[in-house]
Amino acid sequence: MTLAIFDLDNTLIYGDSDHAWGQFLVDQGLVDAAQVGAANDYFLAQYQAGSLNIDEYLNFALAFLAGKSPAELAPLHRQFMTEVIEPMVLPQALELIEHHRALGHQLLIITATNRFVTAPIAKRLGIEQLIACEPELTGGRYTGKAIGTPSFAHGKVVRLEQWLSDQDASLDGAWFYSDSRNDLPLLESVDNPIAVNPDETLRDIAQTNGWAILDLRITL
Repeated sequence: MTLAIFDLDNTLIYGDSDHAWGQFLVDQGLVDAAQVGAANDYFLAQYQAGSLNIDEYLNFALAFLAGKSPAELAPLHRQFMTEVIEPMVLPQALELIEHHRALGHQLLIITATNRFVTAPIAKRLGIEQLIACEPELTGGRYTGKAIGTPSFAHGKVVRLEQWLSDQDASLDGAWFYSDSRNDLPLLESVDNPIAVNPDETLRDIAQTNGWAILDLRITL
């Protein structure tokens, strides 16, 4: 079965869900505004520059979850979905997803944002298969640490290869949509790489390589 693989942030949604979650916590008064706000912006700038230390970032991003259960956090995430994520959903992205679904393609989101943040977003977009950074759960509570290989940069290729092995599937004819230079390892691994709302570096590489460039953002 042909795979249609999607990055999430700034690809299927108009914004970065990980950064938005951090800002949401600040806005709700649940974390130290100055400290978390500054770190949130710092790591986003690192990501955009292609220099993110994913382990340092995950330690920061998962810290709020530590000691809490998924059930305890569920109402907060529902509020986040309604107030923050829903306005980011791109109608053109939903149409693209349905286009691939109509072709009988297997849909998959692969993202460097952690599963706690992204699983409800993938469900909202109608995509069941998700590869994300995995927050550790012990005794039904988050530890604030990540487990396994982070699905970031080349780690997306590693995690996807594991997933393909588990599914007894291949990348033959696969599509991958992404906005970020950080996803070049996976873009270079598929038959149909698509740059979506690309950053400057990815746009230049896409143009050099003759890759398709797509804009799913709503023109206001």
